[in-house]
Amino acid sequence: MDRADAAGRLAELREAIRHHDYAYYVEARPEVADSEYDALRRELSDLEAAFPELITPDSPTQRVAGQPVDTFRPVEHKVAMLSLDNATTPEDLREFEARLNRALPGTGFRYVCEPKIDGLGVALLYQDGRFVRGATRGDGRVGEEITQNLRTIRSLPMTLRGRLATIGEVEVRGEVFMPRAEFEKLNRSLEDAGETTFANPRNAAAGAVRQKDPATTARRPLDIFLYHVSEARELGFTTYAETLEALRAAGFKVNPRTEPCPTLDAVVTYCERLEAERDGLGYDADGAVIKVDSLEQQWRLGSTTHHPRWALAFKFAARQATTVVQSIDVHVGKTGTLTPVAKLEPVELAGVTIRNVSLHNEDEIRRKDIRVGDTVLIERAGDVIPYVVQVIAGKRPPDSKAFEFPRECPSCKHEVIRIPGEAYWRCPNSACPAQLKERLRHFGSRRAMDIEHLGEAVIEQLVERRLVGSFADLYRLTVGDLVELERLADKSAHNLVTAIEGSKTRGLAPLLNALGIRMVGERVAGVLASHFGSMSKVQEASVAELTEIRGIGEEIAESVRKFFDDESNAEVIRRLGVAGVAMSQPGFQADAPRPLAGQTFVLTGTLPSLTRDAARERIERLGGRVTSSVSKKTSYVVVGEAAGSKADDARRLGVTILDEATLLELLQRR
Repeated sequence: MDRADAAGRLAELREAIRHHDYAYYVEARPEVADSEYDALRRELSDLEAAFPELITPDSPTQRVAGQPVDTFRPVEHKVAMLSLDNATTPEDLREFEARLNRALPGTGFRYVCEPKIDGLGVALLYQDGRFVRGATRGDGRVGEEITQNLRTIRSLPMTLRGRLATIGEVEVRGEVFMPRAEFEKLNRSLEDAGETTFANPRNAAAGAVRQKDPATTARRPLDIFLYHVSEARELGFTTYAETLEALRAAGFKVNPRTEPCPTLDAVVTYCERLEAERDGLGYDADGAVIKVDSLEQQWRLGSTTHHPRWALAFKFAARQATTVVQSIDVHVGKTGTLTPVAKLEPVELAGVTIRNVSLHNEDEIRRKDIRVGDTVLIERAGDVIPYVVQVIAGKRPPDSKAFEFPRECPSCKHEVIRIPGEAYWRCPNSACPAQLKERLRHFGSRRAMDIEHLGEAVIEQLVERRLVGSFADLYRLTVGDLVELERLADKSAHNLVTAIEGSKTRGLAPLLNALGIRMVGERVAGVLASHFGSMSKVQEASVAELTEIRGIGEEIAESVRKFFDDESNAEVIRRLGVAGVAMSQPGFQADAPRPLAGQTFVLTGTLPSLTRDAARERIERLGGRVTSSVSKKTSYVVVGEAAGSKADDARRLGVTILDEATLLELLQRR
């Protein structure tokens, strides 16, 4: 292929990939299988490697092409990014309209309402339809350039279409956020890897866009909704609704929960409905934004130095509570990570009694100056994970003392270390009893080897009495060993031995999860098991082979390779095999067809005959994927008895609903 032919083919490939990215990430309606999309990406990469002079800045291969930076360059916004005035009651909303009527008497107003996403505001600059610069809000007038990091967000177009593509220079604005389901997956993977978790999705998103290395940002599941075109009136738009339609036509993702409201009564109804449905949005929203629809009216109303007069944020009722920190304990995880946990005076919050809250690391404790005896304000991030918002300084006891983070392991008394650049302390002692206990708890947990009766009290004694020094030792235990333990009678000992014996047949995916490999949780374990089929194949896989698998990045691949290169780990796996633990994936066939590839399922409720794990295993064996939340990208929602809000989400989004019988028919037909 000569240079001219290569240029033509590159243009075709880039346009095809942009089209499929828009269909998948913005419209949530994929048009090709993953394998076809991957083939287009590979051809593009190979052709650009052969003709590097033809690489363009907006090529799909350049989304993660920036070099790490030491500092973020300041950027002055074309138009100030102002804050919003707040309302908390319907009366506040009516007062807002009254102010509008006083400013423009005799004028009727129409509104547009949208969710107020708890994310990170950004300004994006496009020149001749190409993305050239992205910046944080900063102080509203000057932000920080984060162009390369924003390029990694797959729903953000690098080139525009439609009317906005014809404008020489245009600035648009939006909110970067992390979907709740992705946030929970990220925290689970961080916890599995022994790394510090995030307190809430907003912190995770803000931390991701300010990474100095774009490759790190690319591994964080970010999304973005666009909502604003700067100087829209000067560009010829007449209403806010028309501006949003132009953003959609340009290829941007616009929030589908945005609605026109012809009257203030409709605005009040929208706010009340959105607050009632906030848990089902899939992302954190702390309110609704109400905007006057007419851009001419917006221009006439103007702004203060703080906020526009034509917009208002209706804030949802905070789900917060105050309580007292009774103690701060430091837990040692299965990878040696030291995690401080505040023991709280029990308090009810959003229907749940909160007794403990993670303080994450030493820096977090110091930043918020959290002390034993303090009264603290706590909140449930996404109404799920509790965290400390702040200390109520006025209620601090006069004799309180700053918390001193331990410099030795609370379990084994070994000196702890903190690696430069990391936020947490770690116990380096591989023989640390706390680590072994945590590893054993994880090994026997339901999502791993599922060993019933292997509880905390039993594990404590097994480790303290040196009956178990590794996972493999569990399979050597006898009834005689166990009846010597406290509170373990003959029947209980028999039950535990039977449960351990039964765990031998769990299969490869649970075993890989159970081993506690850094960055390998349930999802990654399932991906590895489905791809390789046997432990020996996983052990032999190179980093290059691992990174070729969809969903396995270089960091995970290197962690897997490092684990299996360790001789002590290899010996434990050998002993597990000798003990009769299954080392292969049930039903695996190397060349088996994968007719469900590219299709996503969500399971909700109790199925008549299939367990959720069994349904997941059958779907994944045929190439399908099972996720925890419903979106437009979901292919099917499988509904059982006592199904929750996911069934309602499926109906609202038009996703196909299956019962167990229809699912089984689908699986057999494939």
